[in-house]
Amino acid sequence: MRLSVIQRILGLLIILFSITLLPPIFVSLWYQDDGFIAFVIAFMVMFSIGVMLWFPAKNAKKELHLHDGFLITAIFWTVLSVVGALPFLLLSNLEFGQNLNIAQAVFESVSGFTTTGATVIKHIDNLPESILYYRQQLQWLGGLGIIVLAVAVLPMLGIGGMQLYRAETPGPMRDEKFTPRLENTAKTLLYIYIILTIACALSYWAAGMPLFDAIGHSYSTVATGGFSTHNESLGYFDSPTIEAIAMLFIILGSLNFTVHFLVWHKLDLRYYWRDTQGRVFIYIILILITITVVMLMLHSEDAKHQNFFSALRYGSFEVISIISSTGYAIDDFSTWPLFLPILILGSGFIGGCVGSTAGGFRVIRFVLLYKQAAREIMRLIHPNAVIVIKIGNKKVPDNVSQAMWGFTFLYISSYVFLSLLFMATGVSYLTAFSGIAATLNMTGPGLGDVTTHYGNIGDAGLWILSFTMLLARLEIFTLLVLLTPAFWRR
Repeated sequence: MRLSVIQRILGLLIILFSITLLPPIFVSLWYQDDGFIAFVIAFMVMFSIGVMLWFPAKNAKKELHLHDGFLITAIFWTVLSVVGALPFLLLSNLEFGQNLNIAQAVFESVSGFTTTGATVIKHIDNLPESILYYRQQLQWLGGLGIIVLAVAVLPMLGIGGMQLYRAETPGPMRDEKFTPRLENTAKTLLYIYIILTIACALSYWAAGMPLFDAIGHSYSTVATGGFSTHNESLGYFDSPTIEAIAMLFIILGSLNFTVHFLVWHKLDLRYYWRDTQGRVFIYIILILITITVVMLMLHSEDAKHQNFFSALRYGSFEVISIISSTGYAIDDFSTWPLFLPILILGSGFIGGCVGSTAGGFRVIRFVLLYKQAAREIMRLIHPNAVIVIKIGNKKVPDNVSQAMWGFTFLYISSYVFLSLLFMATGVSYLTAFSGIAATLNMTGPGLGDVTTHYGNIGDAGLWILSFTMLLARLEIFTLLVLLTPAFWRR
């Protein structure tokens, strides 16, 4: 294991991250709020940490192995979550009336980086503009920006980035590349990400959202994050047009960015429909919306849900927001009738597509599970048949199927174990199981005591939830592999 190389890379990445504090500093100067000193101090601390790590190992320039990539990815996300909490700690005793301790500040930072959108802040509308912007920017960086920037920059530093890229995206399609060189792939992803963000911000602005809110919400929409600049989330604007724009860009952020590249490169929208997991994702959304709208119209006691178009508005938005792991809200779905709260929260387990900014189990894994289950049934009927599993027209390799089963076991086991551990802190079973579901799937809002915010959860519970979000962001394998003795014996 090349510890000096790892130290050098971590130092460089933290230095780069410290530079992202410059926009909040400018925002603070523009609005003349109380965040200027806090962000300057945070910038100096982060930059100093990066230099102290980088300088002693500045000459360590060797090729990374996959082994090193796992360690860098896990440590980098953990370190960023800690140093990213500095502005929250430094600003928490100012004008917004809620003093955040270390556990709460780290939770808020982790939630931003992992694009979960869960918050411990109870009065978001009272936050200074600089911290509002910082929260939104955290989600933009966490959605795709950090890994794309890292993979694009590392080759220019003379360090191979493929290992880091594979460690960051260990899904079934992780080996799929769509440009010959990794740095070109990373740059292409970044360009698409920026274009979607700009288009989203301009659309929000044209729909009547103030420019500051439009920029902030475009960050969290494309990143499927869910942080908002208001307590009422997008419900604050009470605009069907803004909600329609949000749903469009949430879906775009939930699709595989490989498909975005193909559509952009080939100028052919049909690639969206040819993508199996994207097509299944849309089918699932339509089915869930249909069920939700019918149940709201038939059983809701709220008059606004009894009209078809109104039920369609609220039902479709909440379904798309939660299944994509975004977590925006225009209504409190926890009060909806019958099984709808569980159905909508449970849709977060499905999540978006592999290769997107969305969280959850991911659609492609559900497709593979279904196809494998169907194959086993056919084998019972035809024991000697040779049945090949395909996604589209491509055969799924056996090692991908095996990895998927391993991931499924770890996913379910992690959910059950962490839910019981969270419950041991004293929260109700509804809060425990929904809170872990919301953080493991990176959806944000849950049920029980975590319906609107996590400000009433104790420190022990917040540390558990922070670990859960990191586990989910690294897709379980990347983090758990570091806990195995065999990893350190090599």
